[in-house]
Parts: sequence; structure tokens; C-alpha cells
Amino acid sequence: MTTYAPSAPAPAPASASTSRLDVAADLLALLRDTTTEPRPHPPLEALTLAVAADLPVLLWGEPGIGKTAALTQLAESLDLPLTTVIASVHEPSDFSGLPVVGDDPAEQGVPLAPPDWAVRLVRAGRGLLFLDELSTATPAVQAALLRLVLERRIGSLRLPPDVRIVAAANPRASAADGWELSAPLANRFVHLQWTHDHEVVVRGLGGTWPRATLPRLDPARLPEAVDVARRAVCGLLTTRPALVHRLPDGETRRGGAWPSPRSWDMALSLIAFATAAGASRDVLSLLVRGTVGDGAGLELLAWLDRMDLPDPELLLADPANAELPERGDRRQAALEGVVEAVKARPEQARWDAAWRLLVRALETGAPDLVVVPATTLAALRREEWDVPAEIERLAGVVSLSRRTDRSVARAAIPGATAGNGAAR
Repeated sequence: MTTYAPSAPAPAPASASTSRLDVAADLLALLRDTTTEPRPHPPLEALTLAVAADLPVLLWGEPGIGKTAALTQLAESLDLPLTTVIASVHEPSDFSGLPVVGDDPAEQGVPLAPPDWAVRLVRAGRGLLFLDELSTATPAVQAALLRLVLERRIGSLRLPPDVRIVAAANPRASAADGWELSAPLANRFVHLQWTHDHEVVVRGLGGTWPRATLPRLDPARLPEAVDVARRAVCGLLTTRPALVHRLPDGETRRGGAWPSPRSWDMALSLIAFATAAGASRDVLSLLVRGTVGDGAGLELLAWLDRMDLPDPELLLADPANAELPERGDRRQAALEGVVEAVKARPEQARWDAAWRLLVRALETGAPDLVVVPATTLAALRREEWDVPAEIERLAGVVSLSRRTDRSVARAAIPGATAGNGAAR
């Protein structure tokens, strides 16, 4: 008996296959058709400010968080050609330059030839250099990157001034064969933690992402911005000289932001740019802490707050019409500054004026903000000083606060209520 194998289906005409791919391409184009909108996004605003200040930026974040997508969108919005270099797949010579032997090495030496991507950046005259997967680069590659990040040099080639450098890295725990960043390389970057905002992600997946734009710097505020930045950094380091250079102990912390003369210089530039751009407090905090670290950064932010507080002597001169800060922490700092001024020059008239100022603060703000300054001010009284009438208006607030503190303390002790009840 003769058997016949089933015949194979005839191949689809080439035109039919092409048509199906065209339809698939149309669908992909629709999926990629997104738009942008102005939307508050502190990490993105901090990134654009650092790029405007021409400082190298390192974005830290878990895989898939959107670091690469943010850089791609930033390059498009700034109309800068994007050059992506995966640091971990390159040799040290790719960043330090490849030696090329000429006709007479003894006479001409051996020049270091730059890679093709660096040549393209020089020819373009501008661009965004994206060093991706930086935490997977070996220590030898990281050492080769030092000159590129700081001096913008690759071999004998120097990148144009209009080339900006941004890098991205995953924490070592989530990086593929990750390494800790070396302290010299880490200290050359502004470190920004890149986290996702679920509202931004949902709206972006719906087709609208935040728009990355360079900050608008107010030309009229440029001298003021430089003055504010210099007074803040120099004022803090004058009183806290130990913060000028503080290399962290652990290897992991050395791979992040920490204070050094180089990073303080970057912080000064970023404060000036943030001031001239009218950036929010959240953006300024990200930039400062991402440059000199959390500890020194928080001290610098507190110093900036104190610089912006009203002069205690002006408040004491006219307490009835004094304008106190609206924000609670700044208002309390202003009141404590007044008490310190009285303590530095204790006089009956100044002590009385401070009480009148506390009454004004009580009438125009939260009562609990005057408790600590009032308690400290009361301790400054001398025997020959009369007790002003304003103390009576504040006594109730202070005593109520103390009773509340005692009640909270009793509640925090197990069995305190039962024990007190038994005693009664």
C-alpha cells in the first residue's frame, strides 16, 4: 500500500508577510506615541538643574525604575544627541585611550587614540553622554573613568563644553556582578536617588510623562544667588571645619556622596543655580544631600534656613509689629534666635521685648511653638527684674504643654495608669 505524506502548507506570499509586519509596526508606533506635560517631579527637576550647572550626575535606582527612559526623554527635550556607553563591557583603554604606534615613537611618542563614540561627540560639538550600568564596571574601568568624568578627556581628545555627563547605577545588591563605586569616582558625581511615583508612572503609561526642561534662571537674581551660595557654604565650614573633608568609614558609604573640597564646590554651584531658578525646598534638598551626603547636607540646609530668618535684633526692636515666618520650624528657630540674642546681651528692656514677641507668636501661630523659647527665656530672669504682664498670658500654654508631656510619659510606661489608680 502506498502512503502519501501530507503536503506542507504553501508559504505565504512575501507581500502578505510584509503587510503583517507593517500592521505590527503601526501598532508599535501607536504604543510609542506619547506626550509630555509640565508636572512637579523633584528628582527630574534636580537632574535638569545639575545638568544646567554642568556637573556630572549619577542616578541610583533599582532595575526597571526608569533611569534610562528619563535620560532618553531628557536628551530629546533638550535636543541633545544621546550617546550611551555601557561601562561594564569596555576595557580601561576604551576610556583612557588606545595607544597607537606612529612612524617614529622615540621622536613623536605614542598617542592615545579615543574611541569612535568620543569622536562623534566632538564632531557634533554637543551631546549627552550616558554612562550606564556604572556599578558593574570593574575597579580598573572605574579608575580609567576618573579623567573622563572630571576633566572630560579621553586619551588626547577633550570633549566639547556643551557635552553633559550623566551616569546610572543599580545598588550593588541588585546589580549584575556589581562592584562598589570607588571613593575618588563617587566624589566626582552628584548622587540622585531615582525612585518612582506611582501617579507619574500610571499617567505615563497612559501616554503622558513629565516634561524635562532646563530651569529658567532669573538674570536679575544671579548676583544674589552667588552671594547666598557663598555665604551659606563658607559660613557653615567656618563654624564646622571638620566638615571640609570627611571620608566615610565603610566601603559602601564611600561609594556615595560625602563632603570634600570638590563636593563643597559642587554644592555651592547647585545652591546658586537653585536660588536663581527659584527651585523648591525638596529639589534643593536632593541636590545638597546628593553632593556632600545626608549629614553635612542637612547641616547646610539648616544653615540656609537660619540665613533666611529675620534678624533677632529687628524683632526685639518692634515686637508688636514683627513679621514671623509662617512655617512652624522656621518660626520656632526665629524665636529661639531671639532668646539667644537676649542671653548674649541680657537687659531688662530686651527681656521684656522678648516676652511681647512670644505673645505675638502665640496670637498668630501654633501655641506649642512658644513653649521651649518661653521656658528658656524665663530661666534668664534676674532677681532685680520685674515680671512682665505678658508672662501671665503664656503661663497657661507652658503649663498645659508640661501636663501633656507628663501624661504622654505615663501612658508610655506599662501599668502606669493602673498603678496611679491604685495609689489614689
